[in-house]
Amino acid sequence: MRLWAVIGVPLAAAVALVAVRPSLLPGDPFTTSSGSSSSSGSASSGATEAARELPAETAAPTAAPSEVAPGTPTLERPFAGSPAERYADGAAGIVVPDAKPVGPLTKEQVARALRQTKALLVGANIDRKTLLGGRPTSALALLDPKQPKMLDDVNSWLRKPDVKHDPLWLFSRFDPHEVRLVGDVVKTRGRMTFKAGTRASVVIHADYTFVYPLAQADQKSTEVARTIVRRVLDIEVSDPRKYQVTPGRLALLAYDEDLSNSACFVYDGFLHPQFDSAAPAGATPSGPAVDPYDRSRELPHSSGVSCGSVSRT
Repeated sequence: MRLWAVIGVPLAAAVALVAVRPSLLPGDPFTTSSGSSSSSGSASSGATEAARELPAETAAPTAAPSEVAPGTPTLERPFAGSPAERYADGAAGIVVPDAKPVGPLTKEQVARALRQTKALLVGANIDRKTLLGGRPTSALALLDPKQPKMLDDVNSWLRKPDVKHDPLWLFSRFDPHEVRLVGDVVKTRGRMTFKAGTRASVVIHADYTFVYPLAQADQKSTEVARTIVRRVLDIEVSDPRKYQVTPGRLALLAYDEDLSNSACFVYDGFLHPQFDSAAPAGATPSGPAVDPYDRSRELPHSSGVSCGSVSRT
C-alpha cells in the first residue's frame, strides 16, 4: 500500500509516511476482504435472469462471484460472459452511505466528504476525458493543495510517467491511438465506509472495481476485451478549525490498485489490454491465476511489483 504525507496541525510539520510500491494486488486497511485469459462461448440474446442488476454491496463479500453463463463479449453486449454484466452502470455503482456526525464534524460535513469521495472516484475512473488519456481535471480539483507534495507528485506522474511516476496508481487511462471504449458504460461495484480519524477527522475507505470494455482503435475491429481495475483509497477530511486544511477538499492518505488484463511493466501512463487476436505485449504473466472479480480475497501487501495472470476477464 502506498501512503501519502498527512496534513499537520498548525505550526507543526506534517508527518511523512513512507511510500512503498506494492504488488498489483491491493490490500484493505479497514476490512479483511476483496496477464490475462478469457473464456468464450455462445452469447444468449435478450434479457436473462443472470443479467439482472445485483443489489448494492453493503459488506465485504465472503466468496468470489459464481461462474456465469458462457458468453463472448461483443460490441452489442460487451459484458457478456462476465460477472460485470450484473454490476451497476458507472456512477450508479458508487453508493454513498448515510452520513452521521463524526467527532467535531457535523452530519452535513461528513455528507459532503462522502459525496466528494464519490466525485473523485468518478473523475478518476469513469469520466470519459480521463479514460481517453486527458487530464483528470475534475478529480484533481478535489484534492487538497495543502497536503504536502500531493498535487506536485500527481502532476509529475501525468506530465512524465515512468516506473516511479505512474498515473495509473490513481487514474484509469487508455491510449486512444491503441484502443477505443465500447459503448458508454463502465461497470462498477464496491462499497464505501467511514469512521472517526485520529486528527479531528473522518476517514473514508473506498473499495471499488471498474470494468472497461474495449476494442482496438481500428474502427473495423469488432473484437472486445475487458480490463478490470480495482481501487482502494483512504481519504481524510479534518476539522478546518483545528488543522491546516482547505475546506471542501480531500486529503488522500493511502491508495492501491489491482490492474487485470493490462500489459505488465509498461510505464507510459496507459492501460494496455490484451486482445486474443494480437501478439502479447509486456512481460509474460507468471504465478497462479487469480480472479479479478473476487472481491472477497485478502490481498497481500508487498514491496515489489508482480505480474500475474487472471482466470477470467
